[in-house]
Amino acid sequence: MPMNSVNTNTGAMIALQNLNSTNAELSTTQTRINTGKRIASAKDNGSIWAIAQNQRANSQSLNSVKESLQRSQSTVDVAISAGETVSDLLLQMKEKALAASDTSLDANSRTALRDDFTALRDQLTKAVNNAEFNGINMVKSGGTTIAALANANGDQKITVAAQDLSLGGGKVLLTAAATFSTATQAANLITTINNSIANVSSALSSLGTGSKSLGSHLDFVSKLQDSIDAGVGNLVDADLAKESAKLQSLQTKQQLGVQALSIANQSSSILLGLFR
Repeated sequence: MPMNSVNTNTGAMIALQNLNSTNAELSTTQTRINTGKRIASAKDNGSIWAIAQNQRANSQSLNSVKESLQRSQSTVDVAISAGETVSDLLLQMKEKALAASDTSLDANSRTALRDDFTALRDQLTKAVNNAEFNGINMVKSGGTTIAALANANGDQKITVAAQDLSLGGGKVLLTAAATFSTATQAANLITTINNSIANVSSALSSLGTGSKSLGSHLDFVSKLQDSIDAGVGNLVDADLAKESAKLQSLQTKQQLGVQALSIANQSSSILLGLFR
């Protein structure tokens, strides 16, 4: 038989313990609803929080990878545009040289063709020198080779080699002084121009492949980042529907706990009736 005492109210102590437990759960649930996270700090679950934090670091690092890939792809695309311009100019220069190689052409007409040829040649140099993005030019003499970041650790890169499309460079065999005055000189330039066109086409193929590789890897990195973010969410995010239902239950338990504590506290006063 339980002892009736005014010094120790066991019922009240048990009711208070239960109420404190309910209040603690209620506080946790409210925090999850407010933050949207089941694990918001290391004290919630140290190991899971550490795993999630490491994955967040990887995801944020991939932002730098994406920026590097986008910047590199833009640089390569500018180089491709310049290369296509160079190729078009070479085609026009071949047309002028071929026309000037006609021995039946009069001197004035050949001079006009030579002036057009010279203008196209100079335009080629301008196109190459102006093919710059973010301070990088891939097609001028001594152009910069692209090395874009490929992973979050920075130890892997995607490289796109520079292509020298300048006059007298590795691809365009015409020199900066190339011109003609006679039909024979014009005819001699045709072979050089043909070889230059073939070389520029090969260079454009390499640049195009590089741009495609950068674009494909950029798509992969974007999907990888989304997957990582989803994985972090699975680890730390709260199920708000579940937490909302739990909140209603805990609020009810809290009200019942307060009533139970009130009833338990009244048990001592009942003893006064024995002394009347």
